[in-house]
Amino acid sequence: MRITAVVNKLIHHHHPRNVCHFSSPLPQLSPIQRPGPQHVNRCCIVPVRYKSFAKYNYQLGVAPSKDVQDVEQYAEPLFQPRRAVILTKMTRYEYEKKLCEHMSENEFREYLDSKDSDYKGLLERHKNHYSALEVVRKALMKANIESHVVHRFGLNHAVLDWADVVFTAGGDGTFLLAANKFLNTNKPLIGINTEPDRSEGNLCLPKRDYSAVKFGNALTRLLAGDFGWKWRQRIEVIMSGRHVNDDPVELYDQRLISPEPRFTKRVAEDEQISRKHLPKLNFPTRRLPCLALNEVFIGESQSSRVSYYEITTDTTSKEKQKSSGVTVCTGTGSSSWHLHMNQLSMSAVEKILKIATRMSGCNFPVDDPVVREQIMTSFNNSLRFDPSDPFMAYTIRDPIRNAVFNVERTSGFAQKIDIRSRMWDACLVIDGGMSFKFNDGAVATFEVAENNALRTVTFG
Repeated sequence: MRITAVVNKLIHHHHPRNVCHFSSPLPQLSPIQRPGPQHVNRCCIVPVRYKSFAKYNYQLGVAPSKDVQDVEQYAEPLFQPRRAVILTKMTRYEYEKKLCEHMSENEFREYLDSKDSDYKGLLERHKNHYSALEVVRKALMKANIESHVVHRFGLNHAVLDWADVVFTAGGDGTFLLAANKFLNTNKPLIGINTEPDRSEGNLCLPKRDYSAVKFGNALTRLLAGDFGWKWRQRIEVIMSGRHVNDDPVELYDQRLISPEPRFTKRVAEDEQISRKHLPKLNFPTRRLPCLALNEVFIGESQSSRVSYYEITTDTTSKEKQKSSGVTVCTGTGSSSWHLHMNQLSMSAVEKILKIATRMSGCNFPVDDPVVREQIMTSFNNSLRFDPSDPFMAYTIRDPIRNAVFNVERTSGFAQKIDIRSRMWDACLVIDGGMSFKFNDGAVATFEVAENNALRTVTFG
């Protein structure tokens, strides 16, 4: 279908200015619901979002191309929060100090020196972080926005429900921590980089002009409506199995809670169990209480062990595989782990061109570094897709290929993925932080639902 035809059909069906316009004061304590054409929350005006129109080229192994771009008409964004939560990261100094609570400051300094850690550097960066955090807090206060600073241990649904907007003060890890627990998709989540010299902060506002020490610049633009909304899709996981109702392990905090290996006792027990002696049960099903913004990893907890599982997607049939695990990512995560696993290097491109020249008889420009770099860049860029795209990319890590196992596709795109575990000490990890047991017989279904998209901010 031609793009113009689809757009004309939408315009004919919907009012051409199908957005929310309100001039009356916003209610202070109205419950936040997903807005329709006649609803507004107390933070901002929200446009009507049309569903994405996309067709996917799975067979070629390239990112889905859109025949029709997302049709969205925006009102000028309105940002008028009254309450803000600031989630602050745990600095390395705080982390090390927490592990050594029994030590005096001098003993703590000597301990860090003994393992070649820079005590002065850690302390200086700790102080710089909290100085930057104070800049953020004072800027909000000056704008008559009530704020509440919380650490990761204090981040809960009551705190998130209280706020109109959530700021993260740290880097991408702090942003991901909030995004996993952030289930209200109407409230914006905005990342502020507090250490721009040491953190890239791809999920935060641009660090050059809007880092924490320059937060006043960012807040001025936000309050003036000089920004755009950016919706980032997240992965929802529905799981069944013997351990489906077990509490997850928060890997961010695991060492602070207990320094012991996570599975030591259970591994010995599970390895004595033969699968043929397990009764066939109807395991309960559970929607996991967190959403993945970057990716989900599925595999054995010990990376040296082979991961064994069955995988099915909406475009491929069931296949038993052995590998180093599987990752499933969103468009946001496509520029992270997914990219680094699949990208080509200059040397790999050179080798491929040499083989192609030898086998085809064609004279490929093997010795031209410009061409090699263009090929490398083109391929690596094809691995990325937009954070708002409603599909996932999966990668089979280090697949085993032999007479028994043959992985036909090591990567691809899908809207739905099912994985059944055949492992004894496996985990399902969301964004590198929340780990769920995923042992033999457990089944996980991965999907992207547009109503789970995270509202973030972009400065054009």
